[in-house]
Amino acid sequence: MDKTVPGKMELVGVTHVVDAITFWAQNVSDDPAVERMTSVLSARCPTARRLTGNPCPQKVYGALFSEDRCWYRCKVQHHDDDKFTVCYIDYGNMELVSRSSLVELPEDLQTGCLAKKYRFWGFHVNSDEDSQHFVQGKIFLRNLIYGKKLRIQKKSVCFDGTILVHAFQGDLDIGEEVMKMKFAKLSIPGCREGSNPTWQDPLGPWGLRTPERASQGDTVQAGSQVLVPKPRPAFPEHVPQVLKEKSTTTALQPASLLKKKLDQELMEENERLKEEKSAQHRSALLLGKELTEAQTELQRMKDSRMRDAIEIQKLKEDNGVLRQKADELGKQLRDVQQELQVTKQQVTDSVEVADKRLETAVGDRLGQLAQKVESLRGVREACARGTYRDSLLEAIDIVAHNGISSPASLEKLEAVWREYDLAQDMVKACHKREDLEELIEKRNGVRRMLAVAVDDFIQEVDGLPISKRMDTLEAVGASLTTVFGSFSMEEVGDETFERFRQWNSQKQQETQSVKEGTDETLKFLCSWFEKVVKFFSLSSESPPPLSVTAPLSVTAMGVDVLLQRAELSLCQELDVSLAEQNSRDMEIVSSAFHRVMQRIGKEQSLLRAVREKYLLNSQFQEEVLRWQDDTPKADQLFSIKKRIKNLRSQLRWRLVEQGSLEEAEEVDLPEIEKKNTEIELTRNALFQEIGLEKEEYRKLAVLARGGFPELPLLYHDADLLSFMNSEGLVVKSLDRDLFASVPLRELSSRRPLVCTEFQGQQVVLKGYCVDAQSEASTVERATQYYRASMFGEEQKGLLPLLALFFGKSDPMAYVMVPYIPCGMLQLVQNSSPLNTSEITTVMRGVVLGLRTLHGSGVIHGSLHPSNVFVFGREQGLLGDFDFTKDPDQRVADPRMLAGALSLVAPEVAQGEPPSPACDMYALGCLLLWLHFPEVKFALKPDGCLSDTSEMKLDPRLRILLPQLLCSSSRRLAASDVLSHDYFSGQ
Repeated sequence: MDKTVPGKMELVGVTHVVDAITFWAQNVSDDPAVERMTSVLSARCPTARRLTGNPCPQKVYGALFSEDRCWYRCKVQHHDDDKFTVCYIDYGNMELVSRSSLVELPEDLQTGCLAKKYRFWGFHVNSDEDSQHFVQGKIFLRNLIYGKKLRIQKKSVCFDGTILVHAFQGDLDIGEEVMKMKFAKLSIPGCREGSNPTWQDPLGPWGLRTPERASQGDTVQAGSQVLVPKPRPAFPEHVPQVLKEKSTTTALQPASLLKKKLDQELMEENERLKEEKSAQHRSALLLGKELTEAQTELQRMKDSRMRDAIEIQKLKEDNGVLRQKADELGKQLRDVQQELQVTKQQVTDSVEVADKRLETAVGDRLGQLAQKVESLRGVREACARGTYRDSLLEAIDIVAHNGISSPASLEKLEAVWREYDLAQDMVKACHKREDLEELIEKRNGVRRMLAVAVDDFIQEVDGLPISKRMDTLEAVGASLTTVFGSFSMEEVGDETFERFRQWNSQKQQETQSVKEGTDETLKFLCSWFEKVVKFFSLSSESPPPLSVTAPLSVTAMGVDVLLQRAELSLCQELDVSLAEQNSRDMEIVSSAFHRVMQRIGKEQSLLRAVREKYLLNSQFQEEVLRWQDDTPKADQLFSIKKRIKNLRSQLRWRLVEQGSLEEAEEVDLPEIEKKNTEIELTRNALFQEIGLEKEEYRKLAVLARGGFPELPLLYHDADLLSFMNSEGLVVKSLDRDLFASVPLRELSSRRPLVCTEFQGQQVVLKGYCVDAQSEASTVERATQYYRASMFGEEQKGLLPLLALFFGKSDPMAYVMVPYIPCGMLQLVQNSSPLNTSEITTVMRGVVLGLRTLHGSGVIHGSLHPSNVFVFGREQGLLGDFDFTKDPDQRVADPRMLAGALSLVAPEVAQGEPPSPACDMYALGCLLLWLHFPEVKFALKPDGCLSDTSEMKLDPRLRILLPQLLCSSSRRLAASDVLSHDYFSGQ
């Protein structure tokens, strides 16, 4: 019950309107509390526990509001199955929500509501809730006060907590405005819902609502009696405004006189209302008569209009028939005219063509001859620049001459290398340190011999034009490939070069013979044209006759024959130059081309091998110059280990000192703060040294895999083999006690998870119980995953592993991975589900992760919504799995569910061992769940999902899903899924 002081003015902000006289509001002084509550709910609700079972009506829950997707406090009014009607207690509005939108709230949020329910004092609603008038009153009050600030004066409180008030906006009385609009009536003060108020104003509502004001807007039924409630105890300072104003002049009137005066005023108001009602009745009769006359006139006009419309429609039909006949006649006339015009045009064209042919007969023939001459000129110019035969002949000369053979020093170098590799293998196979020194000395002797051979080889190769020769061969090969296309690697003999040369010489002779014949014919034609020019020249006094100037061979034939011979010669040369090769010619050219490309390929392979050996031996030469007679030392590594041991000791001692200070009877806060700073500095220095240790291990591992395999045996205390076998994943210098960690209780349902910082990065430590037998297999599985994530493709889609270490005081293995806050796919779908395009982007990253693992021979076996991480709603990462378990155990995990959908492949459920295909089945189920999280899918008898063709899916996804949710033999691999249309656009 709200214990408020009646009569005191307060300022509230309206949050919800119930009806024309009832609303919810928050006290303006509570604004900071509202903001704090909103911030706390947005932080806690997304990860809070979902409601299970039946709700408690008195308990406060958190609900996700459908309009703005934000969290607010509420109480459940009633529920039906998984649908709950809730009232948002800090605002007053109600909504129907699903079970997934309700969460449990802790005790510190089970506080009173920030909004209260108010009702105008002295009023009641004069219509039912289902009536239009009730709805209009609610809309009127909402438009008047919703979202605005009001001044209220509290009058009383009902048993249900509703506060009866006078409300003002500026100088405007809100209750009076609602009454003026006929949405409410005056009533006996108090609660009309069947419960009496806990306290009331002893003089009732009339202290502020005087008879004069009632006569201006309030309505009272005729003959009704207004009863004044019996006086009840009131607050001392609560005095009606009217009495305050009159207290300085007159004494209070008795209640009977006040009632008599009020009854008289109400009777006068009733008489006035009766007169107004009579006037309105007369006006209504007059308007009814006028309306009847207007309706009669309107009906007459409608009948006249209908008759006119029928007549117009008949005229339109007659006009249409006539127009159709006129169109048909016009079309026939146009067809006849067009046919006549075509006939005339054909006759005219025939006559014109015949005349033009006679006029241009000589010119057309000379023009055709000129075109052939121009074509032949272009062919000869192209041949002058070189033909494909010339290119192939030039390539034959290049590959047959000036080639680079294998260096003479290479054979000796390879022999010394074999001896050196044998010496290295003996060093690697040595397990006794007392025998190692002799083997190293022998190896170093062979190394000195190898250094001399390497120097001779490098000097010889430096004198060879390898780069220039490779550029030449590359250019020749590219040029020939452009002309002839691809080639076969089938071996062809060098005799093809000689056969090609003979064939090419024969082709050149044939072409030259035809060319000479063409030149002779054109020479005759030019001589005749010169004679014609001289004959028709008027400047010549005595032009020679045609029969004298022309050669005998020309005069014996006519000009038509001469033109015909020239045209034949031109066509013959064009045919020879542009003729396609027959099968024999193609076989000769193809064989020569293939042999050239084979020679080029062999020489390029030799030159590349020489270049690679040159680079390898140059690198070896640099190494020899550095470690010719010495072995790399691990002194720097042991120095770092010593510093790490010292820092670990300092850190543990300072942690003990910190605990002592915190548990002391008198807490010294400055000293504790100082100790915290020292601990943080020591921890950062320790992590920095661990990073330097890992870098030193990496350098020694490179040397051990290269020319110094004796390093692991020489420095057994460094345990270099462990670092090399785990690819640097296992970090023995780490321990759980070294970290300042925060437990992640909301994510630690199956294993302890803590969040901490390592080398400037937020990380998560996952703890697994291990024993002496499972430790080796855990390292092996983690190394497989680590090797795939570190040395796979550029886009791996895997959550990277940062380190693996074992507890020194507990039988635990700790895996370190990056921390992605609120990135788990399950949490994202619970709070703010991904849209269609985001699902495609995120799941493409998951497919990339599966392709990376499957390419390394690793089966994930634990693909579920809690093991997929969403980074910025733009990238998906596949999380690591439990490295203490094999694939059979991981597939049997109870968390292999997406909603109610099992992610276990049907063949695994029937007893078959896990395979990469079972990961792809889980991928298909995840895609289905992300698009239909609430749907319960049925399985076929073979264990696969039923047909999904009727669902509203992206057409590309509808094609992809059946290829994932099928038998394992037909299921797509990860690489095939990435190239599918559904993902290929990403």
